[in-house]
Amino acid sequence: MLLRLSPTSPFARKVSLAAAILDIPLETRMADTADTSDSLRTENPLGKVPTLITDDGESYYDSRVILAYLDHVAGGGRIVPSDPKARLDAMRLEALADGLMDAGVLVLYESRFRPEEKHEPRWLEHQKGKMARAIAALEKLVPAGAEMNNGTITLACALGFLDFRFGGDWRKAHPRLVAFQDAFSAACPRFEETKPKA
Repeated sequence: MLLRLSPTSPFARKVSLAAAILDIPLETRMADTADTSDSLRTENPLGKVPTLITDDGESYYDSRVILAYLDHVAGGGRIVPSDPKARLDAMRLEALADGLMDAGVLVLYESRFRPEEKHEPRWLEHQKGKMARAIAALEKLVPAGAEMNNGTITLACALGFLDFRFGGDWRKAHPRLVAFQDAFSAACPRFEETKPKA
């Protein structure tokens, strides 16, 4: 299977980490989402990473769907819980952590695609508000221990993204999330291996 990705995408990291946990080998190929000639736009109509292309040519996107597919390939119930309540809890955690990363990416894009004099302060504050509320909610929702599921994998990658792109300021007021991240990293050596390079 082929994973199209960008090296610093937290969503691609999430997929790479899940595949590593499940011992599913993936070939990887970098994608340039801004290049209109990149085949990514035919592999995923949205032109986004990550996109997974199966051996039979089927494309899966976005990262939530890819994790569900990888879990299926691994036999089911490995990283997506089989129990309905546990599955819904993990899906909620995944959605909240994904939303945190989405808002963070939009903050980064504002500075990447617009000159500083054209930044929209209301837009930036709107996205930063989402991030602050998500982190506060995650501090309350974070599970004890370091169970490997779609929710905790996504949360670990979201916090790693905040460290990588926003200097780790979240750590000051969120001790439960810090404890979770430390426990997850200790229990999952692959987490460090998938860390993006500056």
